[in-house]
Amino acid sequence: MSRYSSATERSLRAALLALLLAGCASTGAPKASLYERLGGAEGIDAISFDLLARSVADPRIAEDFVEADLVNLHERLVERLCALSGGPCTYGGRDMRAAHAGLGLTEADFNALVEHLVDAMRARGVPLSAQNELLAILAPMRREVIRQ
Repeated sequence: MSRYSSATERSLRAALLALLLAGCASTGAPKASLYERLGGAEGIDAISFDLLARSVADPRIAEDFVEADLVNLHERLVERLCALSGGPCTYGGRDMRAAHAGLGLTEADFNALVEHLVDAMRARGVPLSAQNELLAILAPMRREVIRQ
């Protein structure tokens, strides 16, 4: 074996090693789903419960919940957040426009609810990136909820 082929062989080995290491680095654990980052079923249940508890206690929007069936609302909210976040749930409730028809909700009402959702997620230690991802999914529903 000549000196040249030995140097070439070392270069090829180094290149192969670099490729293998790069492949190992890029095949790390897959990113957790939003559902998982929200805490799975337990986390979504707790976030939903906390959101409703904060909303009912908030004088700005408490009256919006006076006639609500809070048990059913909690169940539908869990289903909705679970399904939207990629979890194994199917949402069985009404569409947002129908669910909020006649309530006359305002931008301020909507913003207060979002504030409580963010506070509930923070209280559960949900990463900021997951909070933002969920809010981005929910944001288009605003026009279906306000003043219906």
